[in-house]
Amino acid sequence: MAVSAPVGIDELLERVRAGYTRVGAQEAYAAASAGALLVDIRYQALRDRDGLIPGALVVERNELEWRLDPTGSHRAAEATSHDLRVVVICNEGYASSLAAASLHALGLHRATDLTGGFQAWKSAGLPVVAGEGPAAAPPHP
Repeated sequence: MAVSAPVGIDELLERVRAGYTRVGAQEAYAAASAGALLVDIRYQALRDRDGLIPGALVVERNELEWRLDPTGSHRAAEATSHDLRVVVICNEGYASSLAAASLHALGLHRATDLTGGFQAWKSAGLPVVAGEGPAAAPPHP
C-alpha cells in the first residue's frame, strides 16, 4: 500500500467535506422532521453543560461506526439501512466532519454533519433540553 504525503487537519477537513453537502441548523431541524437521524457525538461533559437535542441519538465518537453500521452486531436500533439519512453533530462542527466521512466509508452515503455543530443549533434557537449533569448548587444567601 502506498503511503500518501502528510496532510494538515485543515486540508483534511477540506478534502472530506468536499465529499458531501453539509447542512445548517435549520436544514438539520427540517431533516430530522422528515425522518433523518440526528446523532450527537459530543462527550458527556458538553452534553451536561449545554444540553441535548430532543430526539437525537447520543453515541460517543469512539462507538459511532459500530453503532451505525446497519450490518454490525453492535448497531443501534435506528441503524436500519445504508440509505439512512444521518446528521452527525459535535460541539462546533469539526469532529463531526471526520465522523461523517467515516460513515460514508461504511456505505452510509447520505451521512452529513451540522455546520457549526451543537453551538449553531443552540444559537439558532432550536429545541434543547437540559443535560443530565449534576444538579446546580443552591444560590448563596
